[in-house]
Amino acid sequence: MPIGPGGLDSNGIWQFGEDDSEALASDLLNLGMGSVSTAISTLGGVLQVVSVTKTDTFSASVAAAAFSANVTGFSATITPASTSSKILVAVSVSGGSSADFPVMNGRMLRGSTPIGVGDTAGIRSSVSGSSGILNAQHRSMANLSVETLDSPSTTSATTYNFQLFNTQTATATLYMNRTHDDDNAATHMRPASTITLMEVAG
Repeated sequence: MPIGPGGLDSNGIWQFGEDDSEALASDLLNLGMGSVSTAISTLGGVLQVVSVTKTDTFSASVAAAAFSANVTGFSATITPASTSSKILVAVSVSGGSSADFPVMNGRMLRGSTPIGVGDTAGIRSSVSGSSGILNAQHRSMANLSVETLDSPSTTSATTYNFQLFNTQTATATLYMNRTHDDDNAATHMRPASTITLMEVAG
């Protein structure tokens, strides 16, 4: 803060002096003269966003009470700026199965590590979310939207994946972005599924 009364600096910006009653306000305003990225890093906020949208279909034959392999073409990679950063992982998927009632169940993974799943309890399967509809028609789909705040504690490139889960007592075919019947008719649909990653300053 300049000594004495204020005045214009070399950039034409008024700088209040110590004799000005607005000096305190000036000090606060001048805090914002640094870079935006520095301010965000200091105060916390979203540092970067990565999003992947899958518009094609996926299907897999999955054993009873088992997970599919990672859904192909449905992963997102982010490189955190700091080991203290957290990653908000948000997934929205639509699909169904060859079972009578369309369902969508699955889990998010950081690499090969499941994240955002429920606690283990006996032999029950831990998933990130579950959704189903009371409609036995194979032209219907269920939608599942899940999110979790992950702490990868790294500045290396980190990839997030998604796997489908078969709730049936027998092998079933699981689908993403399509119905089981998938007839070429206007009554059948082709949605999109997304993974969005947001790095939040720690």
